[in-house]
Amino acid sequence: MEHPYLFFVKLFELLGFGHFAHENPHIIYSWVVMAILIILGLIGTKSLSLIPNKLQNVLELAVSGLEEFMVDITGDEGRWFFPLIGTIFLYIFVCNIMGLIPGFYPATANLNTTLSCAIVVFIFTHVIGAKYHGVKYIKHFLGPIWWMIPIIMPIEMIGHCARVLSLSFRLFGNLMGHELVLTILFFLAGAFFAPLPIMVLGILVALIQAFIFYMLSIMYFTEAMEESH
Repeated sequence: MEHPYLFFVKLFELLGFGHFAHENPHIIYSWVVMAILIILGLIGTKSLSLIPNKLQNVLELAVSGLEEFMVDITGDEGRWFFPLIGTIFLYIFVCNIMGLIPGFYPATANLNTTLSCAIVVFIFTHVIGAKYHGVKYIKHFLGPIWWMIPIIMPIEMIGHCARVLSLSFRLFGNLMGHELVLTILFFLAGAFFAPLPIMVLGILVALIQAFIFYMLSIMYFTEAMEESH
């Protein structure tokens, strides 16, 4: 979908990278999101104290809430992979919110972005499985009865690969759909009044979509940690 004006795309044009920026706005705005998260992290941790300031309060509430939710599912032994999945959640959420700001583009409305996040989760799921079970992790794909291996193993392999498509297309489809609805309302009812309820709904959608990706990833990680049956 064409965007009439994207601030950072115009900035890259001035720097002489206009072709790259127009072809890959999702990459540009992905960099913007990463910069925002890094800067917020540096500011929030620069002056840590027992009496936290407002930013530290917000960051602590967000991080501790996400971590405790995950630990309730995985147990304490799952805390070690929280930095990865917590970062993915924050990245997706901020990308989603970016689409509500005029002149900005949600990187998650591009399939390349959502697919890259899904592939990271897919690979790390099997890293967790190998870490906890070693060679025995293969049993997750073989089924309970040896003579059913030729049937069960292809099904399991397809099922695990389908997770990548499920994670990436669900997030991409919802964000692209929201972008289209917002654009249509701009044309039908004006640039000020129509988008207001959609923007409120958009914040909720941004949070829900990031949380669904987060929750499904945790479930995949937990499944990899468990013994095969």
